[in-house]
Amino acid sequence: MSYTTLLFEVLDGIALATITRADKANALTDTVINELGHLARRFRDDSALNALILTGAGPKAFAAGADIGELAGCDPAKAEALSRKGTRIFREFELSPKPVIAAVNGLALGGGCELAMACHVRIASENARFGQPEVLLGICPGYGGTVRLPRLVGRGRAVEMLTTGMTVDAAEAHRIGLVNRVVPQAELMQAARALAATMILPAPLAVAACLRLVDSQDALDLDAALLAETVAFAGLAGSEDFREGTGAFLAKRKAAFQGR
Repeated sequence: MSYTTLLFEVLDGIALATITRADKANALTDTVINELGHLARRFRDDSALNALILTGAGPKAFAAGADIGELAGCDPAKAEALSRKGTRIFREFELSPKPVIAAVNGLALGGGCELAMACHVRIASENARFGQPEVLLGICPGYGGTVRLPRLVGRGRAVEMLTTGMTVDAAEAHRIGLVNRVVPQAELMQAARALAATMILPAPLAVAACLRLVDSQDALDLDAALLAETVAFAGLAGSEDFREGTGAFLAKRKAAFQGR
């Protein structure tokens, strides 16, 4: 599929998808959301793709929220359909068994912040800003902002951001745990690619298990989460990658994982 709002590239098994609406601050129109949905499924199903980096075109914005022109035309039924679709698509990135990295190159507001939070890891350029300003438009987040933000930064900070519409710069986002690291803008994509390359070196089944276990624990009590980890640990002990990894370690050679 060819995209009209995304630029899709692949290098050494690492996919890069860039939202290409720089003149509109990469706002998330219905078309962008639909194409992100196709991208999520494409990434999931293509065994040649091992990691995905999401970013925005231009120096100003990762994605500056919804397209307000489209949003203003919503009635309750349209708003519910929009929220359900966006939530489902963002969740597909979050549930990916392969790493998804947000390279936040500027404004990540509203739906853009929610998209970044649905990625497994966030790297920000020094000029990035984050926020959920929906209350200033008379609405609340609709793609998971009230759910993911407290889990990343804590309840108190999330409530402050959500109820005031305030934005935070990259340094503050890093301090409160919203992003993993901050780099100069000129180094952003290099840093994202380097991280992706590091994340695809270990055994794919083990990486997928870690991503799944981290995601699922929010719905489990402590004992159930610990049991889920034990089950995954035991299951991986029967994999070819486990035998390869331990054998390579003992033989002092580099492991050649196959995802089996």
